[in-house]
Amino acid sequence: MAGPVAAALASLTLSGRCLVAAGLTLLLLGVLLGETPLVQVAVFVLALPLLSAVAVARHRFRVASRRTVTPARVPRGQDAEVLLELGNAGRGTGGLWLLAETLPRELGPTPEFVVDRLPGGRTATLHYRVHGGRRGRYRLGPLRLRLVDPFGLVLRSVVGADTATLVVVPRVVPLGPGGPGSGHGGGAGARRSLAVHGEDDVSTRPYRHGDDLRKVHWRATARTGELMVRLEERPWRAQATLLLDTRARAHLIARPQPADRRPAATGSGTAPPDSLEWLVEAAASIGTELIARGATLRLVTEGVELAGASPAAGLGADELLDRLAGVSPSRLAGLGPGLALLTRAAGEGPVVALLGAIGPDEAAELVRVRSGPAADLAVLTDIGSWVEAEGARRRRPVGAAARAELARQQEAAADLLRAGGWQVAVAGAGDTVADVWAELVRPGVLQGGAR
Repeated sequence: MAGPVAAALASLTLSGRCLVAAGLTLLLLGVLLGETPLVQVAVFVLALPLLSAVAVARHRFRVASRRTVTPARVPRGQDAEVLLELGNAGRGTGGLWLLAETLPRELGPTPEFVVDRLPGGRTATLHYRVHGGRRGRYRLGPLRLRLVDPFGLVLRSVVGADTATLVVVPRVVPLGPGGPGSGHGGGAGARRSLAVHGEDDVSTRPYRHGDDLRKVHWRATARTGELMVRLEERPWRAQATLLLDTRARAHLIARPQPADRRPAATGSGTAPPDSLEWLVEAAASIGTELIARGATLRLVTEGVELAGASPAAGLGADELLDRLAGVSPSRLAGLGPGLALLTRAAGEGPVVALLGAIGPDEAAELVRVRSGPAADLAVLTDIGSWVEAEGARRRRPVGAAARAELARQQEAAADLLRAGGWQVAVAGAGDTVADVWAELVRPGVLQGGAR
């Protein structure tokens, strides 16, 4: 009996505990003063919360829940709708249920619901919305259920085990023409670019008996004076590699804030909160564009290759976004391990390096390991510009001397990369990925990038 009584007393709310204290006080006064009516009132006051506690503790209920997240993958800055189906799996009618969903603070405030007397075998449908304000993988749930007596004196809590997953992927912004895979330029420049046109390469040979007349190449026939037919070959499927710098020391990382304390959002146009998020969204946008142009894409960080289900086939568009959704700042100090991976992964295909704060030594090492025929591109982030950006108070402070040194090292690194044949652009906090890409691949730069 001690167990049920202890559980009953532990389930008392603040109101129930106050009522018990008042009842004990009245009982003590009634006994001391010899007032029987006062003792009777005290007994009634004490009996009410104790009986309610025993009733709630003895109540048996079975609750089943299921969540449907639509969509299950959202770009950063957009919302997802959650359908929560709550069923009473028991036979009897439920009591007053107070429900609270367990959510990461990045997705917004905790949704709370009240369900009163749900009949056995019936289901209640509940809805709430979450805001994907920060990239990542999040778990929705479990559901916390609190059973309350009609007087609000007793509260019993139960935590479920079911959960659902929401993936907030980086945004993909449309990029303009040009760059690897666009097929612009000619001669050696065309060889160094990803010449993926989406059409079959065409060559011809003399007509042979039995050839399909629909394959006659009339322009070659007119030029040679001999009937020529078209040979169709499978287009060359080029390869490109993204190098993404995720080192914490190379970025000015914004501290995460609860969704209800962030500045008012402006939908999907909300700027990335820090330089790392800017580079992740650049990787998503550039990688998606290269995949759409027919490239076999590989993604390498300073410490690991983020491969797809079939490494030989490269990353698909959805796989790229899923891998980038899970990227977090690393503790590695240098780019060395990633450059070794890059050497094996990139081959003769072009590399797009998305870099944080790097110095001349790292730039020289990057040039040394990349001496192939491809025209390589690099984006350097202007870390100092994020100091002045909105929300800088949420980041670690950077002094004027440190900012000046960052600028000096960035300029030296950019000069070394350009001298090594790289095309370089600098991204600041106020720049968009599309603008930086346009600067990086402006007409003529790939023809001039030969080593």
